[in-house]
Amino acid sequence: MKPIIAITMGDAAGVGPEIIAKAMADQATRSLATMFVIGDLRRLQLAMDVVSSTLTLHRINDPSEVTEDPSTIDVLDIPCIPEDLAWGALSAEAGHGAFLFIEKAVELAMAGSIDAICTGPLNKAALHMGGHQFPGHTEMLASLAGIDEVSMMLTAPNMRVIHVTTHLGLVDAVAAIDGDRVYRTIARGNDLLVRSGNERPRIAVAAINPHGGENGLFGNDEEAQKIQPGVDRARAEGLDVIGPLPADTLFMLASRGDYDLVVAQYHDQGHIPVKVLGLKNGVNVTVGLPFVRTSVDHGTAFDIAGKDIVDHEPLLEALRQAADLSPERAG
Repeated sequence: MKPIIAITMGDAAGVGPEIIAKAMADQATRSLATMFVIGDLRRLQLAMDVVSSTLTLHRINDPSEVTEDPSTIDVLDIPCIPEDLAWGALSAEAGHGAFLFIEKAVELAMAGSIDAICTGPLNKAALHMGGHQFPGHTEMLASLAGIDEVSMMLTAPNMRVIHVTTHLGLVDAVAAIDGDRVYRTIARGNDLLVRSGNERPRIAVAAINPHGGENGLFGNDEEAQKIQPGVDRARAEGLDVIGPLPADTLFMLASRGDYDLVVAQYHDQGHIPVKVLGLKNGVNVTVGLPFVRTSVDHGTAFDIAGKDIVDHEPLLEALRQAADLSPERAG
């Protein structure tokens, strides 16, 4: 059976409702999985009017009620958005609503009622105004799921990159890297790909220093001290892992299909090649949760919200990745 994906609206004053309204008209993407929206139905209807959608909304109370009627969008309605909330407005109500949508999605995922969550963008300031002190989606999802550590994976055409560290300055990132962290990152990425049907993913691990350190010539022997122990442990457990490899060559090899997953050591090392390959098709995946989570790799775009000019292709790609990474449901 096809996987079930819940799409959360994100910040209702941003472009989330619009991209959902547009994306759900794409029948090719919808055919990949059973999809429904978690959000404020009245707000979604406003977005439907903005984009002149011909689809109709159908209120549901549970994923089992999804009709998969191509002329409708099934919505698990959580009414919490003021009717007069302006597009592009920073508000506590929209921030709290974004939290409520995610909270419900995680509840369903943890109960096994859905396989994946695809999240619309939220605004961190609004989230904080709404009383939820999380840096963003990733930390919120981990907290709600009771998970201590997760990893960020970005996808682009022909490449998937998982990060050992993310939002740290470069000096702090290098200090935070060690063999255990490298191993856990490799293992999380491998587990996700195995669950999605790739029985033996080919994984390559990037070095930190130019030319992989040239046996200690560049850097402070980080490759041998910080990265190699994690690679060796993963390989000893039977994983198909190679590295650490010089990052410049590694990303070229990965882009031509030599590897299923690249392990980047720090934020920009992984983000730059992915975004060069295709910002429009870039997808953010949270790895280490007991369910699949994908997201568009852009923000709420308050400046263009409500104007019917936002591109919904990033959401379509996030939905495709959610379907691709989700295992088929039994029976």
